[in-house]
Amino acid sequence: MSEFLWQPSGDYLRGSRVGRFMERDGIKSWQDLIHRSTTDINWFWDAALDFLGIEWSTKYSRLYDDSRGMPWTKWFLGGRLNLVHNCLDRHLRDGGGSRTALIFEMDDGASRTVTYLELYDAVNRLASALKRFGVHEGDFVAMCMPISPEAVTVMFAALKIGAVCMQLPARVSAEEIVLHLTKTAPKVLFLNDAYPRAGRWSGCADIYAAVAEGAPALGQIVIIERLGNGLSQRPKCASWKSFCEGGEAGQVLETEAVDAEHPALILYSSGTTGRAKTIIHTHSGALVQAAKEVGFAFDCRADDVFYWFTNIGWMMAPWEIIGALFFGASLVLYEGTHLYASAHRLFDLIEKHRISIFGCTPSVLRELASLEENFSGHDVSTLRILGSTGSPLDAPTWEWYFQVFGQGRCPIMNISGGTELIGCLVSPLPVMPLKPSTVGGPGLGMAADVCNEKGEPVRGKAGYLVCREPFPSMTRGFLGDPDLYLSTYFPWGENLWVHGDRALVDEDGYWYLLGRVDDLIVRGGVKHDPARIEERLVAFPGSPRIREAVAIGAEDPIKGERIVCFVVLDSAPPADTAGFCQALRTHVKRTYDPLAQPDEIHFVSQLPLNLAAKIPRKLIRMVYEGKDVGKAGSISNPEAFEEVRQSAKARTPHTYGL
Repeated sequence: MSEFLWQPSGDYLRGSRVGRFMERDGIKSWQDLIHRSTTDINWFWDAALDFLGIEWSTKYSRLYDDSRGMPWTKWFLGGRLNLVHNCLDRHLRDGGGSRTALIFEMDDGASRTVTYLELYDAVNRLASALKRFGVHEGDFVAMCMPISPEAVTVMFAALKIGAVCMQLPARVSAEEIVLHLTKTAPKVLFLNDAYPRAGRWSGCADIYAAVAEGAPALGQIVIIERLGNGLSQRPKCASWKSFCEGGEAGQVLETEAVDAEHPALILYSSGTTGRAKTIIHTHSGALVQAAKEVGFAFDCRADDVFYWFTNIGWMMAPWEIIGALFFGASLVLYEGTHLYASAHRLFDLIEKHRISIFGCTPSVLRELASLEENFSGHDVSTLRILGSTGSPLDAPTWEWYFQVFGQGRCPIMNISGGTELIGCLVSPLPVMPLKPSTVGGPGLGMAADVCNEKGEPVRGKAGYLVCREPFPSMTRGFLGDPDLYLSTYFPWGENLWVHGDRALVDEDGYWYLLGRVDDLIVRGGVKHDPARIEERLVAFPGSPRIREAVAIGAEDPIKGERIVCFVVLDSAPPADTAGFCQALRTHVKRTYDPLAQPDEIHFVSQLPLNLAAKIPRKLIRMVYEGKDVGKAGSISNPEAFEEVRQSAKARTPHTYGL
């Protein structure tokens, strides 16, 4: 396929953690490491956990037990530990209290830092207050908050006492929040009174009203006061300050050692079909997966400043919190957007906080690249590793990211996994040469494969991304819905995790993601890849430029499906709209496939995105076809659906039919 654009050398090869791990175990090449780690998972997980320094209060006696089948595998039998001890307590014990743990960048540009000692004290005090309120091991504690030091404090305080932390995105609809609360009956809900984003404040009074009416069993709502709108004075509410005063200042509360399989986090899938799944993760699974990936793929060290563009409701937030703080690094939390107050905001963050490990979503990167801004004046010399996840990273955007952010000297860890794994199924390593858009290969310890419908390995052509062996961070099912879990990830039987992505392995053994299996468009009996159509539209060389694009298959009585595209332009549509659409069709015809020319092209101001910054093609298709998608609470900008609806109602000759 494409040529190698990055070659590892120097510290990336010999000084990196994965390089030292290979040297310790006598492994000569990255290919040998991946092969051994995925064919001998017993060796890998034992060796990796020892090398990374995971601390146990009681060491496990057996690595895993899959006697009930792969979907219900239990890990680290007999082992006891706590995620908070590994990410916080031990740094205080070892004298790291004065180091910066968190850097909070607020929407308005103000920032504050929190040391490990300050975070430790805040977690102890809140954990003490939770215990005084009657929260015990195994109880649920919920949060519906934007990313912030307080959100990290809630997560760690709950886990410290053995409670289970439910992490609801701040932008989820009030109705969906009530649904989740009634399903788990948490004792406490942490809620902002309001939060800022892109210069505007969003109030949370509607969430309070819905919760007060729909979840009467909830005992306490703790209000983090950002706007001071009086929400904390309502029934069942207490301010953050007053609730924390229920805990003793300076008290050192013992961190509970819990069973390795003890639930730690409840996360929610981003919901590309409108039905969010309730994901269960354990102390051991979440800890070892994040530590392995942040440690080996991102080479995170105590002197690093780590940042990922995410929100607290996406799995990347707990992943980065656990991973970065496990290694004693500094973690940047940013509550705003990539375009406010200007398109330079992420570059400003890198300069201001001296970020060394930076991660972003492909959709944000594509949007920044489409602006054709000059970002060369920023100092990005502190960066040494870049990351990407959320959707396939196309080759042109990969190259732009590599040159503009990385200045041609930083490897891109283009990882992919999901909420159900709280980590990666596929991942590059800093010791690998890299080609544009590659996801490297199987993540370490992840027995991933690309296979056909019969489960047979395929190379050189598209196949299904699967995993043939269990791994510690597999969700322990979907809460209250085991059948949905099995039908989603084990549709071919209980010996094969079917991830739902299409992938390809090239002649050099490099892996690439091609999009979701169920997103394929079948037009006139021919299968088309929507990601390739979108890539070609964005690469259109004429004017106006295509900033973003999505392609869906809509029902058609003759063709089976027709190809419908929605595009965001960088300026107003030209006067000759029909001619412009034909030019786009011709470009797709010439650069991808003559049979993949769009049947319809619609201009919109924005594309819908879910809370993981992914484009929900299924929901877009449902809206376009006039089907009900409910409240679509997992969509960050549901107003974008209205343009899709209007496009369906107002099809014009130039946007329909060839």
